[in-house]
Amino acid sequence: MTAHWQEQVSLKPYNTFGIDVKARHFVQVHTDDEVREALAQARQRGLAVMVIGGGSNVLLTRDVDALVLHMASRGRHVLDDEAGRVLVEAEAGEPWHPFVQWSLQQGLCGLENLSLIPGTVGAAPMQNVGAYGVEIKDVFAGLTALDRQTGELRDFGLEECAFGYRDSLFKRNPGRWLILRVRFALSHRLQAHLDYGPVRQRLAEQGVQEPTAQAISDAICSIRREKLPDPAELGNAGSFFKNPVVAVEQVARIRAEYPGVVGYPQADGHVKLAAGWLIEQAGWKGYRDGDAGVHRLQSLVLVNYGQASGAQLHDLAQRIQADILARFGVELEMEPNLY
Repeated sequence: MTAHWQEQVSLKPYNTFGIDVKARHFVQVHTDDEVREALAQARQRGLAVMVIGGGSNVLLTRDVDALVLHMASRGRHVLDDEAGRVLVEAEAGEPWHPFVQWSLQQGLCGLENLSLIPGTVGAAPMQNVGAYGVEIKDVFAGLTALDRQTGELRDFGLEECAFGYRDSLFKRNPGRWLILRVRFALSHRLQAHLDYGPVRQRLAEQGVQEPTAQAISDAICSIRREKLPDPAELGNAGSFFKNPVVAVEQVARIRAEYPGVVGYPQADGHVKLAAGWLIEQAGWKGYRDGDAGVHRLQSLVLVNYGQASGAQLHDLAQRIQADILARFGVELEMEPNLY
């Protein structure tokens, strides 16, 4: 089946910031064959290709003079269940949170801390998505990707993906690999991760003494809904800046002036600072310039109040970066990909 190509398509429904830019060419693909065919046609026409899933990790600052390939593949199933290890696979176009909820409905544990994260399954390894003490790499069992240079399929294991903090081989080579499906190693037995953020406190407030994976997911969803705006109601891409990892000596210099600085010691001796705390201390929380702003409850989140352009949001992000560098000597890195 040939996927339907469209011309001059608004990308507003396909990015969670709700930025209204146009794609010169647009095609929605559901199968491996449709992916291959779309890429082949793009090569024949001399078109660049931009791959988009849920559009939750991109800031579009201009019209896209290329083929936008929207991954819309669906499918999720158990591959193997043996010796306490359950291998599940999901297609790249599967929305992430419904996939997490499906795994919980199967009685499987491992993804509960990653509940209510926007985006798709295929995008999750790109960023090594993480939340509340768990990252994709902690539950990762492999993925299948298409080599856009050769057209061949390749399976990747954990080490080959070179996962880092919000980073991976695939993010560092954005034009090379197109992720088609991802596999996760889950379990029927819960190994609860409750010590990052207010998860344990929220469970206590809810009267949960012996948490299940579903209870942990519910608690995290509750926390996230309080802190993070729903993209369907207020355009955003979740956390806009990475938490910077700095030397202990730099933390000590900051603490001398700001005793309340929030940081998390890392295994390599560095400290991961809370970017949201830095931004809030600098007075940006709740700031608004036209329709571009910083969320009133979570200073890590940049928001589009309606008609902000991607360029306006990028300008705001750059002003915040410059201010944090001047005040604290800390460089903030954007999480979303900029186009």
